[in-house]
Amino acid sequence: MPALIHKQDENRALPSSVIECVGNTPLVSLQRLFKGTGVEVFAKLEYMNPGGSMKDRPARYMIEQGLRDGSITSDSHIIESSSGNLGVAIAMVARVYGLAFTCVVDPKTAPSNLKILSQLGARIEMVTEADDQGGYLKTRIKRVQELLHNIPHAVWMNQYVNERNWQAHYHGTGREMVEQLPQAPDCLIAAVSTSGSILGCARRLKETYPHVKVIAVDAVGSVIFGSPPQRRELPGIGSSRVPEILVRDEIDEVIHVNDRESVQGCRDLLYHEGIFAGGSSGSVVAAIQKLIPRLPRPYRICTIFPDRGDRYLDMVYDEAWVDRLPK
Repeated sequence: MPALIHKQDENRALPSSVIECVGNTPLVSLQRLFKGTGVEVFAKLEYMNPGGSMKDRPARYMIEQGLRDGSITSDSHIIESSSGNLGVAIAMVARVYGLAFTCVVDPKTAPSNLKILSQLGARIEMVTEADDQGGYLKTRIKRVQELLHNIPHAVWMNQYVNERNWQAHYHGTGREMVEQLPQAPDCLIAAVSTSGSILGCARRLKETYPHVKVIAVDAVGSVIFGSPPQRRELPGIGSSRVPEILVRDEIDEVIHVNDRESVQGCRDLLYHEGIFAGGSSGSVVAAIQKLIPRLPRPYRICTIFPDRGDRYLDMVYDEAWVDRLPK
């Protein structure tokens, strides 16, 4: 028997690196949190990617496609501005391919993400000056531009502009959702920042389910859909600039959620489903709770939980941090 098992194992194709484990995340039915509402919710658990978030997908896709077409070489020094998750994902992929990587971050980046970036060998550039909208994105981009001039062979991933951002989700997340969904969904509801994940998934879903409605969840204070800028504390959702890859006409509706609502959504998800997810997942839960009273019955929602909760132990799951949020 041991010899037989050994022979079977030899014939089994094993991943040759951790980045080959990106994708094929589960889709689960949330049968407790929304029980009795007449609404079915299916959630794609993207936090189960090896780097802990859905950003593993564009990080892998952008770098591997760049290596294929020659825009990235073994001498390249990758640069990106990130609130945390994409930085961690790029650091993981860069480590596997032996590429140098500098991540431009700001004071709102989770301390745990900074530690992970450091352990993965990334160079960290921290900007501390807020931009004219009270955030840090514009000053992060300014620092990226400086680094591009100062670092030899620098290559900027530029997730807000790079079409490979949404393509990674079209070929990955969205394709998997189509394969996993037990029935046709009525809507896709997802958090937005660069808009890559919602656009990539929506475009793939609509090929199979052309009538699916696309609902974006944005942070109160984000300017993506024309709202006035306000102070925001949660990283990973919203933006102080409009992403160049965004196609507004492909979004049917936008629901805005504030930081406290996001925190409560995280707590509800953890309490009812045992799902320990990050702030943008809580934002999605809060948005669904706002949406449910005006939905027809029956109704099916598919959504995405982008990252895991351990990155937010010093934020969403810390009472002192929550107490400092605006009432």
